[in-house]
Amino acid sequence: MTMATLQASPHVAAAPVGEAHVLEARSVTLRFGGVTALEGVSIGVRPGELVALIGPNGAGKSSFLNVLSGFYHPQAGAVHYAGQDVTRWPVHRIAAAGVARTFQGTHLLAHMSVLDNILIGRYAHMRTTLLEAFAWWPFAQREEVSHRAVAEEIIDFLEIEHIRHQPVGTLGYGMRKRVDLGRALAMEPKVLLLDEPMAGMNAEEKEDLARFILDIREFKQTPVVLVEHDMGVVMDIADRVAVLNFGRKIADGTPAEVQRDAGVIAAYLGSGH
Repeated sequence: MTMATLQASPHVAAAPVGEAHVLEARSVTLRFGGVTALEGVSIGVRPGELVALIGPNGAGKSSFLNVLSGFYHPQAGAVHYAGQDVTRWPVHRIAAAGVARTFQGTHLLAHMSVLDNILIGRYAHMRTTLLEAFAWWPFAQREEVSHRAVAEEIIDFLEIEHIRHQPVGTLGYGMRKRVDLGRALAMEPKVLLLDEPMAGMNAEEKEDLARFILDIREFKQTPVVLVEHDMGVVMDIADRVAVLNFGRKIADGTPAEVQRDAGVIAAYLGSGH
């Protein structure tokens, strides 16, 4: 499915914003100097929902994820998570509360193994101090074993058992993206934000990652916000699609509704089409 196949229809109404949302942006406006990256954007994520965020390059998608995860603080509007206003929370506090994300680049430690990179995602759950770890006291040993067990479960889930001890720098790009997802899962997220997780992948790698994302949503019941340019993937796996254009939300609805939305067609194809 590509945007070239879209057919025009009346504008799609925005999805309702309410307390049922696990994570919710309310009328968020973000500016960088004289440039407005987001203007009055409201998008919410319900429990177990997979929301795809699409739009042309420069539409504000990554900026929106940065607001949700605390990397950017908006000039207006608010972000609510689990019933709390987290708009001004620092990044580490939002992450520790259960909002995990991946980035367009993998940002992995190339000389460390797959297992060790995934274990980094357990940091927020570690209680042993550096001194206690060096002393290797019994409770430090027990914690180490428990964290490794979680990492091994993720390795099995992502079907990367055969490369668990391999340095990440020796892996192909598709596998590194899978390890990056594993590190985010190691945080035991209550909401998972994925920024173009399939960029640079071939068709087979995209199919595998799409399957894992669906499994995360369906079996782990983890809400997912997905920024993705591959419209075929988006229309196949998303429960709901929100569309940004020049920092404004122009549509919000089911994949079928968004495909027929006149504003979306104009944004992707130009008003002359």
